[in-house]
Amino acid sequence: MAAKQRQRNAAGFKKDPKQHNSSKDLSKSSNEKQVEDNMGLIYPGGDMAFKLLLSARFCSAIWSHITDCDETYNFWEPSHFLLYGSGQQTWEYSPQYALRSYTYLLIHMVPAKLYSFIFEPNPAHVFYFVRCLLSLGCALSEVYFYKNVCREFGIHIARLTLAFLIFSSGMFISSAAFLPSSFSMYFSTVAIAAWYGRKYELAIFATAISSLLGWPFAALLGVPIAIEMLVQKQKLLMFFKWAIISAIVILLPMIWIDSIYYGKLVVAPLNIVLYNVFSSTGPNLYGTEPFSYYLVNGFLNFNFVFIAALFTPVVLILGWAFIPAKPRHHSCLPYWYSLAPLYVWMLVFFLQPHKEERFLFPVYPLICLNGAITVDTVQKLYFFVKTNLWDKVKVSSHYLQYTTHITVTAIVVCGFFGLSRSINLYLAYHAPMEVMMDANKLWSDNLVAKDINVNFCVGKEWHRFPSSFFFPSNNWKLQYLKTEFKGQLPQPFLNHENATSIIQPNFNDMNREEPSRYIDVANCHFLLDLDNGKETPSEPNYSRQSNRFNIVKSSKFLLNSESHPLFRAFYFPFGSSKFCSYGNYNLLQNASFKLSNKQKS
Repeated sequence: MAAKQRQRNAAGFKKDPKQHNSSKDLSKSSNEKQVEDNMGLIYPGGDMAFKLLLSARFCSAIWSHITDCDETYNFWEPSHFLLYGSGQQTWEYSPQYALRSYTYLLIHMVPAKLYSFIFEPNPAHVFYFVRCLLSLGCALSEVYFYKNVCREFGIHIARLTLAFLIFSSGMFISSAAFLPSSFSMYFSTVAIAAWYGRKYELAIFATAISSLLGWPFAALLGVPIAIEMLVQKQKLLMFFKWAIISAIVILLPMIWIDSIYYGKLVVAPLNIVLYNVFSSTGPNLYGTEPFSYYLVNGFLNFNFVFIAALFTPVVLILGWAFIPAKPRHHSCLPYWYSLAPLYVWMLVFFLQPHKEERFLFPVYPLICLNGAITVDTVQKLYFFVKTNLWDKVKVSSHYLQYTTHITVTAIVVCGFFGLSRSINLYLAYHAPMEVMMDANKLWSDNLVAKDINVNFCVGKEWHRFPSSFFFPSNNWKLQYLKTEFKGQLPQPFLNHENATSIIQPNFNDMNREEPSRYIDVANCHFLLDLDNGKETPSEPNYSRQSNRFNIVKSSKFLLNSESHPLFRAFYFPFGSSKFCSYGNYNLLQNASFKLSNKQKS
């Protein structure tokens, strides 16, 4: 037995008969803790949890695709400009509007610049380097969250939360995304974890980073923390002290940096709030969705964990109604209080007409926690029914001794669907990044001369272009073809020393089409195109114009409208290929532009 225990410890798992004291678990009654002490629950230690989370997040960095064109054009493209002097500018970066912060970009690009200076990598390698940094930050925030969930809710709920975090496709998508909402997810998770650990100073500071440097609306998650500090704990001095410190340390440097880049006084978080909340235009210009949008999206990304999280309040009420009262430790927060951030967020964002998947990123870890609490409460209810109606079990028995099958079933089922969704996302939608990596290799393989300007065109696939980081050099320029899309596309940053402070013409905040963006297809050297078997006068099927274009690289891409809803959402071995249709995602070369085999340019 001692040898087995040493093996578990060496593997990073703990089995401590006094684990509730060592983890400071305050969520159980004294009777429960005594029984659990005798059980000796096995759970991952902090180091093991970090290794598991980091492995999962690095998988996201390498294999997840860009799911939102906003990530490409509002963050990767201006970052490419900061590093290499070329990139696409959106209207939100025009000094006329100044909605976005260059400080946020620099936080990520300073390490990227250092990496580039030391190793002189291909820009595509810089792209993945930044993604790995994002994954590292996400894993660190999650393991801190896991440790404090152990303290506040107990080891069993923490174990379930960790499993749901690792396997969920929602975390697979969000963890390595270069988006303010992902950045806010990291620091909001830290803030709530610090709150659970009664480290109020860190909770305030992390909330400030999340909302000022990341996404202003993430401040909503700090409201329950502020209410507890100001109303319940009467920590007014501490709250205002750290609010002022946060403003001085975060907001003032941010204003200074952004004002330098824009050439005028700019408070980017204020500008984005004013536009989205108080302007006459607002985000609804970019589309509206029904209430069910987030319900479907939540199930796809968290499957049954999301359903469980929605019903956590109901399940807890049932638990309080039928299970004999065993009060939590006096220092623990009431459930309705500690779980409030998730439901406050849902209440606000579910009611907004303009909905996007990334708007839920900041509460993704909370979905996993609430789902775990629901599973734990269901186990308690099952045990109560079993002991009172079905079998006679010793009163001293603990519910976990008789409900292991529920724990295992929850992890296996939710883990299967989470992995199935993540695998499907890669197999179905990774083609644009795969094709662009081959475009990048044309330059390194000396198939394209290094001293010519290359027009790389996108038509209907403009929203799936992964960024200029996949171009091998600044000689490659992104160009747009006219399509059925009638909104506003970006345009290149000016090749000027003060380009970020110059107001370019042909920008608007009404998402109105700007014809100045388009180029004639005859001037394209390469073209990114999806052969889906359809075409319109504005969107010809260039892939089948063999007299004008040659196919350099092709990869399969899922066609949603022609595939079965279940099999296009999740991957089932030996089944998905039968019920799904695929098109060819092609890198096309203008037939008049000849590739060479020259060994030097």
